[in-house]
Amino acid sequence: MVEQSISIGKLDHITGLFGNFDENIIAIETKFNVKILNRGTDLRISGETADVEKAVKTIDGLIKAMTRGETINSQNLRYLMRLVEEGNAEKFEELSGCICITSHGKPVKPKTFGQKNYVEAIKNNTIVFGIGPAGTGKTYLAVAMAVAAYRNKEVSRIVLTRPAVEAGEKLGFLPGDLQNKVDPYLRPLYDALYDMMGSENFAKLQERQTIEVAPLAYMRGRTLDDAFIILDEAQNTTPEQMKMFLTRLGHNSKAVITGDITQVDLPEGKKSGLVDASKILHDIEGISINYFTDTDVVRHQLVQKIIRAYEKYDREGRH
Repeated sequence: MVEQSISIGKLDHITGLFGNFDENIIAIETKFNVKILNRGTDLRISGETADVEKAVKTIDGLIKAMTRGETINSQNLRYLMRLVEEGNAEKFEELSGCICITSHGKPVKPKTFGQKNYVEAIKNNTIVFGIGPAGTGKTYLAVAMAVAAYRNKEVSRIVLTRPAVEAGEKLGFLPGDLQNKVDPYLRPLYDALYDMMGSENFAKLQERQTIEVAPLAYMRGRTLDDAFIILDEAQNTTPEQMKMFLTRLGHNSKAVITGDITQVDLPEGKKSGLVDASKILHDIEGISINYFTDTDVVRHQLVQKIIRAYEKYDREGRH
């Protein structure tokens, strides 16, 4: 057993470091099997030598993050502890870059290296695929990058689209005008845009057609110039629809295609355009295909466990 002290430095860091009901400190104690005691602005960590070192590196990483103005939460704490276990604690600082600021003044940043690589790929390529499980931030980060590109005057409009699988892309039998018909399918995209821009600003931009949110069927026959285009839920496109979408790209435009190939809702026997495209286009310059894993999940930690449980079930043959 050894004991080591670490200075927090600033009193106002204590609350952020400890979290509600000391949940952050308890998580570190549980993860590394150590005991942490608070003495003013100092912490005393006791346990086995290797475990104490890991706890110290975690706390040091959290203090540096707070000094950079970041807020500590269960997600970034879990990710930092994972990096510490892998011997990569210093890499945590590389996740500090801000994409844009939401309407509530909150900075949007990559929270994992999978997300960081995805954001870099969007910056450096014309077409980017983000493929991975739910909760990895594929759509939200793509919308953030689109908003940042619009605010920086890199594009003059944002186009967001999804396949409306349940209605067979026809939508005609639903009540109301076009907007009423497609809203249920496009709601997640609206939610992300409301968060980034605020509902009033979004409504003004949509009225001016600076922002367009439409079902994939309405992309046919168009050429999209000077636009940031996002195709969401792309696992539910057919190969023909995917080819149609990709060939809409015009001058000074960028496209991001997101989806989860484990959640295809197409009718039995129909091939997924996302699966096809990832095989056909993987070696073309200007196109980047990025895969997320359960380690990139930034929702509730149970989402990670659910994804792993389903993956294990699939590997074992669903018996």
